Amino acid sequence: MDDDAIDKAPDVASIWPDQIYDLLKKHEIRQVCLVPDAGHSRLIKRCLADNEIIVTTLTTEEEGIALMQGAWLGGHKAVLLMQSSGVGNCINMLSLSHIHRCPMPMLVTMRGDFGEFNPAQIPMGNATQAVLEAMGTLVKRADTPEDIAPTVDATIRMAFNTFRPTATLIGQRVIGAKTFGKD
Repeated sequence: MDDDAIDKAPDVASIWPDQIYDLLKKHEIRQVCLVPDAGHSRLIKRCLADNEIIVTTLTTEEEGIALMQGAWLGGHKAVLLMQSSGVGNCINMLSLSHIHRCPMPMLVTMRGDFGEFNPAQIPMGNATQAVLEAMGTLVKRADTPEDIAPTVDATIRMAFNTFRPTATLIGQRVIGAKTFGKD
């Protein structure tokens, strides 16, 4: 990685969002719930263009936990896309998975991680993995583009094989640090 890479947007030619989309199709994910996020933008566009995937835009991330529960009870597989800053909103709702043994795969783009400029993102960015694990979520991390597809595949498999919440944390080194003109 070059020294300036931290301030650059992710490479448009990067294939990891397309690999995740392919995995969603492979694992027959029928519903994708999300709070809009630049880190997931290419994946979101792919899902929106697919008439076989129901995409639900949420007002807050914990709604995604309820949506995944309902999808599972209705015979569909679902996944939640969110940014690490939204993980704190899901804490109480994650207990539902343990009560109902519901698979809940989450794909989380990290903020407050590598090269973050916004101090408000740091606390949750540093706590994301620990908070999820405290609620019984199986957490794996991908910090290189090459790690994303196998890690997401494992996350989805673990969710549906163990009937519990799982998460892949996609590191800020992969998605790029936002600067909003701050250098």
